[in-house]
Amino acid sequence: MTDSLSAAEARRMTLGAQGFSRRRPPAPQVRHLHTAMHRLGVLQIDSVNVFARAHYMPLYARLGAYDPSLLDRTFLSGGGRYVEYLAHEATFVPVADWALWDFRMQDYRRRYGHAWLEGDNARTLAWVRDELAARGPSRPVDIRGDAPKNRGPWWDWDEVKHALEHLWRIGEVAIAGRQGFERRYALAADVIPSAAQTPPVPRADAIRELVQRAARSLGVATQSDLADYYRIKDRPLVQQALRDLTDEGTLIPTVVRGWEKGGRPLPAWRHRDAALPRRIDAASVLSPFDPVVWFRERALRLYGLDYRIEIYVPAHLRRYGYYSLPVLVGDRIVARVDLKADRATSTLQVQSAWWEPSAKPATDAPAIATELLTAARWQQLEHVSVSRWGDAADDLARMLDGHTAHLGSFARHEHPRAERALPETATRPAAEATGRVK
Repeated sequence: MTDSLSAAEARRMTLGAQGFSRRRPPAPQVRHLHTAMHRLGVLQIDSVNVFARAHYMPLYARLGAYDPSLLDRTFLSGGGRYVEYLAHEATFVPVADWALWDFRMQDYRRRYGHAWLEGDNARTLAWVRDELAARGPSRPVDIRGDAPKNRGPWWDWDEVKHALEHLWRIGEVAIAGRQGFERRYALAADVIPSAAQTPPVPRADAIRELVQRAARSLGVATQSDLADYYRIKDRPLVQQALRDLTDEGTLIPTVVRGWEKGGRPLPAWRHRDAALPRRIDAASVLSPFDPVVWFRERALRLYGLDYRIEIYVPAHLRRYGYYSLPVLVGDRIVARVDLKADRATSTLQVQSAWWEPSAKPATDAPAIATELLTAARWQQLEHVSVSRWGDAADDLARMLDGHTAHLGSFARHEHPRAERALPETATRPAAEATGRVK
C-alpha cells in the first residue's frame, strides 16, 4: 500500500519532524536542547562566525533566544551526553552511539590507513598515542610543544594535528571537549563511557538504524535524502535498509505529488511516527548547515530554494551575499538575509535581503522583522540595521521603522552600506532603517 501527500503536506510533515510545529519555549533550558537534539540526531559544527557559529543556530531556530552557555556546557565541555564525530560532516552525536559508527571508522582505516603505517608516519602516530596516554586531553599545540627537536619538519604543528585527526577518524581518539573553539583530543577509552564501549555494530545493522533515524528526522524523504542525512555512500545497503524497514512497517512508501524525476513520481517513504501538523507557525532564520536546507537537491524539491553558500564565491559574483541565510515563515522559505554581527557597534547588520518566489511580502515582512529583533537580542546586540541591497530590504526597513507598537522604538537614519560589488540585477531601494533592540 502506498500513501499520498501533497507537496505542502510533505513540507509540514518535514518541519514537524524537525521540531518547528512546537512553540518556542519562553525560557529554554537544557532539557529543550536535548529534545531538539533527539529530533535532529546530529548537530553540524562549523567555524564560520559572521553572525553566530553554525552549531548554535539550529537550536536557536527551534528554541528561540536561548542562553548560548547552555550549549557550551552541554556540547563543548566534554564528559557529557554528546561527542564529536563525522556523522554528516563534523557533528555532535550522542556518545552512546559511538559503536554505531564503527563501520565509518573502518572505512577511514581502509581508505587512509596505509599512508600512516610506514616510516615516520607510524612513529608519529605511536608518539602521539603515548603523549595522549601520559597527558590526557590535550590540544595539538600542547603536544607539539614537546615534540622532539631533531625530527625535522615532520614534527611541526600541522603533522601533529594531522595525526590526531587520523586517529580520531579511525576511532582511536575522541574529542574531549573544546577550549574556545579548539579541540581537545584524548584516547577514546578516556572519553567514551564504558557503557558506550560496546561491541561494534555490524555495518548493515548500523546503516539500517541510521536510515531509520534519518527517516524519523525528515518525516518523509527519498532515498537520496535519507542517504545524505548521515552521508552514507553504500547504496546497496541503503536500498536493503529501505526494503527491511518497509517490510517491518517502520517506513511507508509514499507518493508526494510534485516530486518527480523524468516525468515519473519520485519514490519516497514516510516514517510511521511522522505526524502531519495542520499548520506551521514558525518564523526562523536558518543556518546553511541546518538539516532543513543542507541538502541542496531536497531544499529545491521541498521549498523551491536553489541554495548554496556564497562564502567561497568571488565577491563580484555573489548574488545574495557572503553569508546569506534562508528565512522560514510558516512552511515556506520566503527570503534570504545576509547577516553580520558587528560587535564594535552592537549592531545586527542585514547586509542584504531578498525575497524568494514563495514570499508574501505584506505578511512575511512583519514576521521577518520580528525574527531579526529576536536574533539580535539572542546575540546581545542593541541595534538592527538594514542596508539597501536586495529586493526585500526596503520592505524590512519599513517594518523595522514603522511598526513601533509591535517591534519597539526605532529611528530612521542613514546606515553606511558594506563595501561589496553588486550584480547588475541588484536593486537599491532608497530607504535604510536602524532600530534599537529592547
